[in-house]
Formats: sequence, C-alpha cells, structure tokens
Amino acid sequence: MPPSLDLDEKKAAEGSSSTTTEEHVVSRPASTHQFPMGDEEKQEVDVQEDRERHLNPLSTRTTESAIPPPPDGGLHAWLKVFGGFFIYVNIWGFTLTYGAFQSYYRTTLLSSETPSAISWIGTVQAWLLIFFGVMSGPLFDLGYFRSMLILGNFLVVFGIMMLSLSTTYWQVFLSQGLCMGLGAGLLYIPSLALVGVWFSKKRALALGIVMSGIAVGGVIYIIMFDRLTKTVGFPWAIRGIGFVALAAALVSIPALLSGSSMLATRRKARALFDKSALKDKLFLIFTASTFFTFLGYIVPYFYIPTYARERLGSSDSLALYMLVFAIAGSFFGRLISGVFAHYAGPIVTWILCTFSSGVLSLAWISIDKESNFIAFSVLWGFFSAALVTVPSAAFANITPDLSRLGTRLGMSWSVSSIASLIGAPIAGALLRKKDGRTDFLGVQVWSGACLMIGTCWLLVLYVVTVRTQKKGWRV
Repeated sequence: MPPSLDLDEKKAAEGSSSTTTEEHVVSRPASTHQFPMGDEEKQEVDVQEDRERHLNPLSTRTTESAIPPPPDGGLHAWLKVFGGFFIYVNIWGFTLTYGAFQSYYRTTLLSSETPSAISWIGTVQAWLLIFFGVMSGPLFDLGYFRSMLILGNFLVVFGIMMLSLSTTYWQVFLSQGLCMGLGAGLLYIPSLALVGVWFSKKRALALGIVMSGIAVGGVIYIIMFDRLTKTVGFPWAIRGIGFVALAAALVSIPALLSGSSMLATRRKARALFDKSALKDKLFLIFTASTFFTFLGYIVPYFYIPTYARERLGSSDSLALYMLVFAIAGSFFGRLISGVFAHYAGPIVTWILCTFSSGVLSLAWISIDKESNFIAFSVLWGFFSAALVTVPSAAFANITPDLSRLGTRLGMSWSVSSIASLIGAPIAGALLRKKDGRTDFLGVQVWSGACLMIGTCWLLVLYVVTVRTQKKGWRV
C-alpha cells in the first residue's frame, strides 16, 4: 500500500543547486515522484547528480541569478517541513488505514458487497495517489503549486465529509476512492518539492520529519475510527476525522506557501515519456520487480484487521490495533532500511526486505494465535516499509543518464501503480468459506507468491547491474 512515495527525485535536482536556486527549484520537482525513501540514499543520488551536471552542463536551463541558495534552515524553511508533515498525515496516513475501513465495510456498511469489490475502493484511492502524483509533477514545474495545494486539500476534506453521508457502495467509492485519491495525488509532489527546495545539507532530516507523518496519521486515524464508531456511529466518526483533516489542511497550506516567491518562476515541464527506456534492460527488469512487489505488498495492510477478527476471534478494537502495530513497525523500518541501504546498497536492501516480506506472508498461513499475529504485524510493517522507500534510490543507481531520471522513474511508477490497483481485489476474490469460517489461504499465498516472484526479478536486476556497471556488490 502501502503502498508508497519520491524523495530521490529531489535528489536528482540537487546537482543543479550549485548553478542556481531557480533551476534547483525546477529540476527537483520535476524529478520528484513518489514513495518516501531512506535518508542516506539521498546522498548517493546527490553524488551522481553532481557527476551528471559536470558531464552535461547544458542541462542547466537557467543562468545564474541573484536568488540565494537554499537557506537550509530558518523560519520559512521549517514551516515547509511543518506543513509537509500534516500533508502526509492526511494523504498517506489516511490511505494506509484502509484496512480498518475494509473490515468495517465487510461487516456493517457494505456487508452485501464482496471483499474484492470493497477492496477496490482502497486500491483506487492508493492508485490515484501514486499515478496522479506522477502526472502532477509537470504541473508543479509550470508553477501551479498554489492551485494544487488548495485544490488537493479541498478534495481530500470534501471526500471525507461526503463519505460521512455515504450509504451505498458507489457513494463510498466516489467519495473515498475517487475524490480523496485525486486530492492526495495533487498534494503528493508539492509537499515534497516545496520542502526539498529549501534544504540542502539538512534535506534528509527535513524530509524524514515530513514522512513521519505517515505513521502518525495512520495511528491517529485508526484510533479515532475505532473509538468514534462505537460512541457516535460511522457518520459522525468520519466527520470527526474530517474536522481533524481540515485542521491539518488549514495549517499546511499557509505553512507551505510562506516565502513561496522562491518558486515564482515557471519552467518548462519535464517529459512524461522516454521511448529509449523501452530498450534499456535494467529499466524493464526494475519495472517488472516493482510491479510484482506491489501486487503483494498492499494485501496484508487491507486484510490484517479482517483476519484478526474473523479467524482469530479478536475484538473489533484489537483487530484494528493489529493494523496500528504494522504501521508503527513501518516507521522504524523506514529509518533502519535507509541506514542499511547506505552501507549495503539499495538493491541489496530491497532484495532482503522483499524476500523477508514474502516469507512473512507465507508464514502468515500458520498463525492461529493473537500474540503471534501481533508479532507478524510488527515484523510485516518493519520489512515491508522498504518496499516503497528503497526502490527510488535503486533506480538512480541503474539510470545511465540522470537528466532523464524523473521521466523514467515516473514511467516505471505509473506501470507499477497498476499493481497497487489490482493486487488487493484479486486477493479478495480468493477468499473462501470453509467450515463456516473465512479461509484466507488464497490471500496469503497470493501475497507471498507475488513477493517471491518480485524477489526473483530483483535478483536478476542485481546480477545484471553488477555485471554491467562493475561497481562491486554494493549496488
């Protein structure tokens, strides 16, 4: 699910910072894409960006100007971090809580619908966040960041409020899946890019703080949903969440727009398609790896609460807190995987975490106790966190022409986002009734098999990269 959402794009722009801040502004958003990645991985991309800038000085599209370099601190800079944090609370924090909604819809609001149909709501929301986030990059380049921030926040809050009034499947789909997904997609790029252009040496710290909003938002919204649905019912529980999201939006907009004159100049948007990538075997292998990884990655996040309640007999509250444990585990997973990738290389880290996630998904089959499932949830969140943070750094390592990094990464993520769209619905279609109980074997095997296939593709990517680049095993 998580997904997933990226920082290395900003890195792709760092190479131009020595030329001019104005260009720095342009290239960073242009290459900014999705899923959060580890802090240390940024440094690797920065080194490569400097190399590419010297090899291709004409890639700098503006001349030196009087605009100062990124301040790397100060009131306006840290306000960007503050605002970006709350954006992530709303967009990724809410998206990763869909497992709680899946469980509630299955038993209460949409009990007449199949699990597969219900999961389409959450996957469309996640897919639009990723796919439309990629597509919105050029809009940011062209200077429409103010409009994107305002419209994106409006759509997210409006979608939540409309969800509180929804009673049918299509009403829920349009409000939570479509409206919120589009709004989140508009916010994804600006929240990262606006932070990135204000920091250089402290960028890793700043972006790390922003991305901590994922775990904070996920935990807050799950707890609110659990407590409020029991006391005031679903409509007012969602309205309560909506008011929190509105407060976060009202805080984030002025914070992100403060001192925004640094981004006042409009620039030519990056290309959305690079046909030469279709002849690059490393690009194709990378895309296949992320596609299969995303097919299996999002499934446990959607079905952890449902499994706890229907197979383990957990209370509704404990079932939802299983998802909280997974999201909390992902917080530490992002931090540690970033450090590990700095020393062992992003592809090596990606392989280990994908394989571990696949093993956990298959081990899930044998879990029949709540205590074991709590451990599974924490470990799943820990290892799976790297599946959406590390790939962007790995992609920078296999891209020969870093001036095309943003375009190519956007192409790859666009294809991979389809996997995040269809993975959970396919898993839902595999649910069966056995002896009067829901059988999750198909869900577990589907998730584990996809992750293992993704691991095989990653091993191919590793071997080809090592043989092609001859840089040693740390890639």
